[in-house]
Amino acid sequence: MEFDFAAILLGLTVLFGVVWGLDRLFLYKKRKARLDAAGEEYRDPVPVDWARSLFPVVLVVLLLRSFVAEPFRIPSGSMMPTLDVGDFILVNKFAYGLRLPVFNTKFLDLGEPKRGDVVVFRWPGFTCQQADGTVVHGGNADCSAPVPDQNWIKRVIGLPGDTIQVHDSEIVINGKPVAAEEIGPFVGNHARPADEELLAYGATIWKEHLGKVTHLVARMPDRMPTPPVPNPNMPSVVPQNCYLVMGDDRENSEDSRWWGCLPEKNLAGKAFLIWMSWKGWGTGGVNFSRIGTVIH
Repeated sequence: MEFDFAAILLGLTVLFGVVWGLDRLFLYKKRKARLDAAGEEYRDPVPVDWARSLFPVVLVVLLLRSFVAEPFRIPSGSMMPTLDVGDFILVNKFAYGLRLPVFNTKFLDLGEPKRGDVVVFRWPGFTCQQADGTVVHGGNADCSAPVPDQNWIKRVIGLPGDTIQVHDSEIVINGKPVAAEEIGPFVGNHARPADEELLAYGATIWKEHLGKVTHLVARMPDRMPTPPVPNPNMPSVVPQNCYLVMGDDRENSEDSRWWGCLPEKNLAGKAFLIWMSWKGWGTGGVNFSRIGTVIH
């Protein structure tokens, strides 16, 4: 069962608002008049007092998380070295338009993703084509399981209408190879599971130039091969209202190469800041050097 904090916030906001509002409309005046006539000090009933006190607090939190910035925790290493396991990030919720909380329906268009953006989104699941030609989505490769309600994070590589070819870590966009220079071997801690795989496969760190964005990626050519693009799930030409996204840990990322393009309607926001980083007990603790890092 997935924990949907936005749905809980919305539910509490409605509950507290309804309790407080109905009391003020139908019960407050009679109750106050009765107590005044008896010469007693007025006090709201406990449920009403809690609703009155908590409603504005929960409403402000809901509005900030839905329309300004929302915190997320990085659970996996698919975006290393840009984002590490245990990084806590902030996501700009208005960069790509304002959306209704929980329903994620856009009601105000303020912009679209650019190549190189690091985006948070609701995972659409694997793309499968049935025998009658209809396209369905599922939580596994044959679409036999339901799609879990999860937020994922990847980097935008292909925009709608782009022609993309991907072979291992080599990317060609509209006929032009994406330039990258090797920096050196990955340096990490064998005691951290997130680092161990990169170290075991002799990962190297590269500086990649993706349009106007320059960022770091990890390559592990000795790891299992990744699907090329195009493939049955991801065509060479990126469909309209869709994006090709990939993780920065190129051989350790389940992304558009595996499950298809990211629909625009699934976007949640643009990652922009690391506000906290935790490397784990006995493996570094708080990583102060990453706090305040702007995400590129």
